[in-house]
Amino acid sequence: PCDWSLKMTRDLRKYAKQTNVRIGVGAFLLLLVVGTGLIYLVYGSGAAVGGLLCLGAAAVPIALIFISLELMDWIQKRANRS
Repeated sequence: PCDWSLKMTRDLRKYAKQTNVRIGVGAFLLLLVVGTGLIYLVYGSGAAVGGLLCLGAAAVPIALIFISLELMDWIQKRANRS
C-alpha cells in the first residue's frame, strides 16, 4: 500500500493563490461569454461589440493592479531572501 499523504506536501498559500486566480479567470470568462451573448441576443451585434469594448476597458486597470501586486510580492520575497 502506498501512503499518498507522505509524498504530497501541502502549500496552502500556493493552493489559495491558484484557486483565486482560477475563480477570477472563470468569472471573467463567464461574464464575457454569457454577458456578451445575452447582449447579442437582446440588442444585436453592435451592442455586443460595445459590451466587449467595455469589458476590455474594465480589464485593463484590473490587470494593472494585479501586475503591480505580483511585482510587489516578488520584490518582497527577494528582499527577505538576503
